[in-house]
Order: sequence, then C-alpha cells, then structure tokens
Amino acid sequence: MLSRVSPHRCIKLRPHYYNTVRSLTTETISSPGPSLPPPGPPPPHLKHPASPKPLSRTRLNPAPRPVVVHRRQALPYLPPTFGRNQILPVTDATRALLEDIVAQFNAPIRYAFAYGSGVFEQDGYKKSGEGGKEEGPMLDFIFAVTHSDHWHSINMNQYPAHYPLHARALGSSFVAKVEDLSPGVWFNTYVPMKGVTIKYGVTTVDNLCSDLLNWKTLYLAGRMHKPIRIIKDDARVRLTQQVNLTSAIRAALLTLPESFTETELFERIAGFSYTGDVRMLLPAENRGKVGNIVRKQEEQFKELYHRLVVALPGVHWQSYSSRMIQQDISPQSRAAHLRKLPTNLLKGVTKHYESASLPARESDESVYWARLAGDEKFSEVLQNEIGNIVRYPSLVQSMKGVVSAGLGKSLRYSTAKVGKWWTSSGGSKESSS
Repeated sequence: MLSRVSPHRCIKLRPHYYNTVRSLTTETISSPGPSLPPPGPPPPHLKHPASPKPLSRTRLNPAPRPVVVHRRQALPYLPPTFGRNQILPVTDATRALLEDIVAQFNAPIRYAFAYGSGVFEQDGYKKSGEGGKEEGPMLDFIFAVTHSDHWHSINMNQYPAHYPLHARALGSSFVAKVEDLSPGVWFNTYVPMKGVTIKYGVTTVDNLCSDLLNWKTLYLAGRMHKPIRIIKDDARVRLTQQVNLTSAIRAALLTLPESFTETELFERIAGFSYTGDVRMLLPAENRGKVGNIVRKQEEQFKELYHRLVVALPGVHWQSYSSRMIQQDISPQSRAAHLRKLPTNLLKGVTKHYESASLPARESDESVYWARLAGDEKFSEVLQNEIGNIVRYPSLVQSMKGVVSAGLGKSLRYSTAKVGKWWTSSGGSKESSS
C-alpha cells in the first residue's frame, strides 16, 4: 500500500536551482549541442538571481485587491437658481474690496462671507471709507475651511502678526484646539489689510453646517440669519443655509400673532442670536442693535426671506410690496412648524414639557405636537430655549477672545464696545427727554 505524502513535507528547491534548471532546459531545446555537466552551485556573480515565477493564486495566497478610488462627490453642484435669495447685492466698490481681501490669503478657504455694519449699513454706523478721515467700523469675515490645523499653519507662516505672541509660540495645533471649543471659531481681530481694518473668524465647514442644520450653538447660524455678503460659495453650505433660514422663519412664526408686519418678522429673526447672549447683560453691546440692523437693511431682509415665507403652508404674504403678513395659528398648523424646528431646539422644548400632563408621544404624535403648539405659554418657552442655546457658547467665545486676540487687543475691543453702548444709551436718553 502506498502511503499518502503530505504536501507540507515536499522538499522545496532553492530559487537559484529552479532558475538554473529552467534556463538549461530552454537552451537545450532551442540549440542542441554537446551535453553539459550536471548543475552545480551557481557562480559568485549569480548569488542573487531574479525572482521565481509567482505561485498560482489560492485561498492562502490571494491576489491583491484592486485599488478603488473613493471620490467624495457630495453636492458637486446645485441648480443655478437654488438659493439665489442668499446672493445679496452690494456696491461694486464694496464687492471689489471684499474679494480683494479674501484673495490675499494663501491658505485654502472653502466658504467665506462678510457681515456687519462694515458691509451693510446700520443706524449709528458709517461704512468703511465713508465720512472723510473718520475711521469706519471693522470689516467682519467668517472663513470656513476643511482642516483648521493645516489652515492656521499656512496662515501663521504668511501672516504671523495676525496672531498673538503666545499663539505663535505654541503653534497651529494649539490654535486649532482653542478654535474647537464651543462655538468652534477662532478670531483674529484688528488686522490692517488693503487700507481698512478687518476681523476674521475661522471655523470648519463641518462645524458651520452642523450649526446651520441643528442650531447646536446658534453662534454662526444666528449671524447668518441676518444679511451677509457671500464671497466664496460652497454648495453644501448654501444648501444648509437655506435650511437655516427656513428654520428661523418657522421659529419666528411660532412666537408671532395671527397678523404682523414684515418689520416685526425681521426683528424677531434678527434677535434670536442676541437672546441669552451674555454681552447683552453687560455694558458691552448696543441695546438697540436689532432695531438698528433691521431699519437700514429691511430690503436685504425681504430679499432673503420673502420667497421662503410665501412657500410655507398657512402663511399669507399678499405681494412683495405688501408689509402685512397673516398666518394660520391653529394648533395643527403651528404643530407643522414645531415638528420641523432644528433638533437641538426641539430637544430643549420637549424636555421642558416632560413634566406636563401630555399624551404619550409614541401613542399619537399628531395630538402630542398639537398640544405643545397650542399651549398659551409656548412662545415664551420657545424663546427661553433659544436663549439657553445661545448663552453658554457666547460666554465661552467671550473668554476665548482674550486668548485669540491677546490682552492688548481684547482691551481695545472691549473699550470700543463699551463706547458704543454708552453712545446708544446716551442717545436713547436724549431722545426720551
């Protein structure tokens, strides 16, 4: 009986013997001649011959996986007309200045916008470059980037003077870690550029879109409730910004009566980001700031929100020239707005009503939301929850300002804010006397 030989006990030839035998066989067949001596050890110059023929592929010796290129093509483009309400016009001189300033940065910026009194006129302010030799307000920018550490590394190399000494010493990784603290923005302030003074905040696109969708902190989303001038656009941000604007309308409608003016709507929306802001409790912010913004920017607000308002069910805005707006305030209609509020705000509202005697949400959701929306104090509850979202991030960002700007610039910035508050308080007293 023949014994079965295990394949694992087969004797393996050394690679140089294998190649020698193969080359000799090929040579013998192709050109017959005198017999050659049996193969011996290879000469010294052939100690490292070519690799042997690869073995056949098996389960134990599989072929390498093919390279698959995963291209991230989320929202490569949007229809040309989508979000056209976000493109607000400015004068040619202002547009050229804003674009020229952003173009000075070598670090890659995915989305950039300018905001504030330096871009759109406000009561009590003059735009930059106006009023003769009088210095106008700072131009405010927000830059959304992909990777903060990488961006600050490039920018710190190009503009080291934009950062305080301790930030330069600790490096871009330190700046990125401070930026990541809620609400996720790092500001460089009092930066001279192109004949004006600017302040620019840096955040990530992920952090920006998260706030626009969920109102995580309302720090960035609240600024984008008001007119802004987009300088560098991004399809993902434009889409989430449209959601943010619609959420602001829904929240405002839930706090307004059956009939109201467009000015009341715009002031309610503009005031969300100041509700609960710790700066409003200190002599560091103009108490009439919301009214100052809306009075001079009403046309921009209307361009931003009119198309979105008329598209909502239960809301009637007769024409673009009309100033009056009416809405259905039945619990069912208000519940439709309530259910579509940003998740962070909705979470706070439902938590507030946990102790109330309401039907179980799992048993009948329509009844549950209608009972919430029909509560007499719902408007007050909603505004309190918005204030709870804003309060902590605004406190953290105020403290971060000392780290990002340095002690000298922080004192200068705070002094300017107190001066504006004092002017606004004095003006209001004079007008009332």
